[in-house]
Amino acid sequence: MTTVLIADDQPMQRFGFRMLLESQDDMTVVGEAGNGTEAVGLVARHHPDVVLMDIRMPGLDGIEATRRIIASGARSRTLIVTTFDLDEYAYDGLRAGASGFLVKDALPEELLAGIRAVAAGDAVVAPTLTRRLLDAYVHHLPATPGTPSAADPRITALTEREREILTVIGQGWSNTEIAARLHLAESTVKTHVTRILAKTGARDRVQAVILAYDTRLVAPM
Repeated sequence: MTTVLIADDQPMQRFGFRMLLESQDDMTVVGEAGNGTEAVGLVARHHPDVVLMDIRMPGLDGIEATRRIIASGARSRTLIVTTFDLDEYAYDGLRAGASGFLVKDALPEELLAGIRAVAAGDAVVAPTLTRRLLDAYVHHLPATPGTPSAADPRITALTEREREILTVIGQGWSNTEIAARLHLAESTVKTHVTRILAKTGARDRVQAVILAYDTRLVAPM
């Protein structure tokens, strides 16, 4: 059973999410929050598998709430929900530690699949969409002129093959594409990805993409 906390300042939006989630045999809603402060408190109390997090809420917004949840060491994973005109905030949400984001007009099955993916430790955002998002907001990335990516302590422990795979993850390649283009079994690719996440401390694939940008393994096109 996947436990979910809904954080949104719109009561009707929360009601709609709850009705959808509780229609599923494998999901249950453990609480609702109308702002980020309530969300942080409810995560500490209920330890949900997934937090469905709105961005714009009164007081503490969803981005800062996500940052505090991650900083607390909670095992809960955050799925940011946004609207098309708020995509600039989605980048900040991912940087804060969210495991992905969806738009509020996503189809019900897309939202359910996203929650299940996040609960399983996967990234929700498609790699190519993540790449476009990061390209659009690459000016937020910290400047590291003259510093070779290979010297970054987050990736020095990677083998040459792992560094190669992290690079193409950042370029938007899926596991299937990596396997085909690098002539590897897909199970081998998954093993490499798992090791990359463990060595770098990245929570999921989205965070690995951000790491590839941060360390300049990938440059925006």
